[in-house]
Amino acid sequence: MVFTHDTASSLQAAVALANTAEEPDTLTTVEGLAEFYAEHEYSGDHQRDESELEAVRAVRSSLRELLTADRDTAVERVNAILAEASAVPRLVRHDRLDWHVHAIDDEAPLARRVMVETAMAMIDVIRADELNRLAICAADECGGLVLDLSRNRSRRYCSTACGNREAVAAYRARQRG
Repeated sequence: MVFTHDTASSLQAAVALANTAEEPDTLTTVEGLAEFYAEHEYSGDHQRDESELEAVRAVRSSLRELLTADRDTAVERVNAILAEASAVPRLVRHDRLDWHVHAIDDEAPLARRVMVETAMAMIDVIRADELNRLAICAADECGGLVLDLSRNRSRRYCSTACGNREAVAAYRARQRG
């Protein structure tokens, strides 16, 4: 594995959340946010209300900017996120997870926790000089983010659907040509 479990999990959650803003927007309900929270194994406070949903929706563009930034810009953004949240890293163990890093109180608003956890994960990405593991989907007309955690760095599409659509288009083009 390229990154520790908590880093990989935070990056996967951040990419998934940023991609919900792509058309069609797939994070429009409190229930959808609850599913996202559970799927990505967030811990801590979760209000399950409209204001929390709007706050989480509001950070999606900031996540996208962070995840697509060049290395120096990513450093600036990570430092700003951590400073704004007065983040203090600490080791914790909860649920079925072994020791991992949290840097913000579990009672902090979910949107702030998402940003801080993503910033903490980006520290590992930046230090390892692995920003090339984050990219924009190679599919035509798709702006989704791709997180490539594969050994051979071969992931090009944000989803199986995009990969399949591109494969079908390439096949049809070969048949015509």
